Amino acid sequence: MTTLQAARIQVTGLVQGVGFRPFVYHLAAQRGLLGWVRNTTGSVEIAVEGGPADLEAFVSGLRHEAPPLAQVGTVSVEPCPPSHFTSFEILSSARQPDAFQLVSPDVAICPDCLRELFDPADRRFHYPFINCTHCGPRFTLITDVPYDRLNTTMAGFPLCPACAAEYADPRNRRFHAQPVACPVCGPRVWLARASNLNGASTPEMTGLPAGGAALAAARACLAAGGIVAVKGLGGFHLACRADDEQAIRRLRARKQRGAKPLAIMVPDLTAAEALGDLDVDERAWLTSRERPIVLVRRSASAAVAASLAPGQAILGIMLPYTPLHYLLLEREDGFPTALVMTSGNHSGAPLITSNAEALEGLAGIADIFLLHNRDIQTRCDDSVLRVVPPAPAPAEPAKPAQPFTVMMRRARGFAPRPVALPWQSPPLLATGAELKNTFCLARGGLGFLSPHVGDLQNFETLQAFETGVAQMEALFRIRPEALAYDLHPDYLSSRYALARAEHEGLPAFAVQHHHAHIAAAMADAGLTGDQPVIGLACDGAGFGADGAIWGGEFLIADYAGYERASHLAYVPLPGGDGAVREPWRMALAWLSQAGLAWEADLAPVQFAVAEPTRGAAALAVVQRQLATGVNAPPTSSLGRLFDAVAALVGICQQATYEGQAAIEMEAAITPDDGPGYAFEIGRTEVEAAPVIAAVAADLRAGQPAGVVAARFHAGVAHMLLGVCQQLRRQSGLKTVVLGGGVWQNGALLRRTTQLLQADDFSVVSHRQAPANDGGLAMGQAAIAAAWLRRPAWPAGMPQPVQQIGA
Repeated sequence: MTTLQAARIQVTGLVQGVGFRPFVYHLAAQRGLLGWVRNTTGSVEIAVEGGPADLEAFVSGLRHEAPPLAQVGTVSVEPCPPSHFTSFEILSSARQPDAFQLVSPDVAICPDCLRELFDPADRRFHYPFINCTHCGPRFTLITDVPYDRLNTTMAGFPLCPACAAEYADPRNRRFHAQPVACPVCGPRVWLARASNLNGASTPEMTGLPAGGAALAAARACLAAGGIVAVKGLGGFHLACRADDEQAIRRLRARKQRGAKPLAIMVPDLTAAEALGDLDVDERAWLTSRERPIVLVRRSASAAVAASLAPGQAILGIMLPYTPLHYLLLEREDGFPTALVMTSGNHSGAPLITSNAEALEGLAGIADIFLLHNRDIQTRCDDSVLRVVPPAPAPAEPAKPAQPFTVMMRRARGFAPRPVALPWQSPPLLATGAELKNTFCLARGGLGFLSPHVGDLQNFETLQAFETGVAQMEALFRIRPEALAYDLHPDYLSSRYALARAEHEGLPAFAVQHHHAHIAAAMADAGLTGDQPVIGLACDGAGFGADGAIWGGEFLIADYAGYERASHLAYVPLPGGDGAVREPWRMALAWLSQAGLAWEADLAPVQFAVAEPTRGAAALAVVQRQLATGVNAPPTSSLGRLFDAVAALVGICQQATYEGQAAIEMEAAITPDDGPGYAFEIGRTEVEAAPVIAAVAADLRAGQPAGVVAARFHAGVAHMLLGVCQQLRRQSGLKTVVLGGGVWQNGALLRRTTQLLQADDFSVVSHRQAPANDGGLAMGQAAIAAAWLRRPAWPAGMPQPVQQIGA
């Protein structure tokens, strides 16, 4: 007779809303085990009993056979006396005070639901909200944990008998799929116009088509060159034809978008391959359940409008990820195979999530609105990433070089999946930077990086930031005991942290911007910080400990502190932020640094003279700023050096979006085998004046802009290697960590990594979070956690600037 054994099991990780309980139910049935399973606020609990071998196989299955969306963290097994169960049941959820549970990101529609969506015999045929346990919305509709329907924005949609039967059947893939619905009982779509401000709540009030007719009308508007605001998973999109020059120009003008590239959505991989030269990794990401926007090499025959991505060699492409998108892009003769799908907002404003806000806020942009009545709890934009192939490897390498996946924006599909921190942390909040803001909540060994918030430069985005913080604190049961913020005194994120710290009586730590970049990359890669690293913190701007604007920094750093070992030599930033918008100013500043006259044959001088609203007087203003230092703070920014060279070669004199000059210069590179321009590497400073002189000489010798761009990138990569070699000789360190927005440059990332690895350096870069300011909060959280681990503190609140070793 088999001995009866029993156990209580607790499973943590991403195990709610992913089909884990029905998986446990089936696993128990396969082994003839009895007991129960239930969700709690903090875990999945299981009581189970049966034969010893079956129990052992059951526990192994929990660890190794989980559903595709699940991420099992720990499986704790505690033997207990048998209860002599007579069946195996799925019990109702139980709440636990202060416990929290991981929440799944929103994921793309699964193959089974997609097949049903286009099956005329299925009761959900062409239903825009079809989903199951393996797909659909999660993070954007959950209001609380445990993850039950009553704790989502689907609470107001009672299930019809057919859906209720599926929801209650453990053998059905819609068992406890919280957003489950059908045309009888679920959300609906309808059409509206901006003038119909009271029509947001019900389709009957609009007098316009609903359901399938609304989709048909939206498609007709798109085919005719109109602009449609489409309510999606985490916010609104603005859509138009990607091959219609006039439609895109209207969208840019109405949205005040400037020249920033626009993302497009295509119905399938075949359509994507007609627009971009895809490699195997890009195909994998495009079809992944995360469905990010993937930046791919633009095909020479791509049938898209020139104004879609001006000055670019790449296109941002994504595939549909909701049933609504699939229906909107359904293939039909005469209908475009590529639609612009850009964020539904005015440039600089937060993503719009509600019908009423869209009808008012997008009234001057969209011609019509495709709305639905499933509320969005948490705004979440589309994620953006880029696959950078490795540089050609030497013959017979020890191991093949792997491509880099460069996360540009982390949001839908990835957030709020946590990042493992190097050690246990008390509850804390890191508020991030100003541009590309995200915030990070830390608890235990996890850091919850928020979805992309945007640029914190206006009240509306600050409100979105504060709302996001409150939502995630509530969802993950985090009550911060400390705050971390950027050293810059005028960032709205820093002001928020200081005001909250004062109001709640909490310690608040100012973290230097570039130290945070390096710490973020270290945490992202799982470094423990036991040994310092050489940090290459390269970006456009960050407030330095000396009050200057840093951005070309070589740090010896760990989580607890840093030493600024070297940096790019200071140069004035004429006009402050004005020089960021007008790269020609930086070109003139660097020409002055190099002792070169502003000759009339140079592109920045020609532009300044020809610019109708400024004329030659602009040159005199910049000259005074450089001579007096008035409104010309010193900067060591490598990003601004990229701007200067891009302006010198005539690629970009005025920027309408952050990073434009550098992005367009990378796109202009043509093959060149030269060694690149040589920097002057000193003991604690790197002088770029020789590079500027060489660029000017090459231009005057008739070298094409693409060759100059190639030589500049090569020169920067060799300079970075040279400084790392110098620091290795001084410190013995061999691990190099790359942080900051400059590392989104694929050409520089590839060349620098190749040079460093060939010289026996170990190179660490971001894996899960952006290298730009979108990942900065994670570094702030890791640094604050390191400071809080100190065994003792001086009396009173610590002075953060003193503690970072500046």
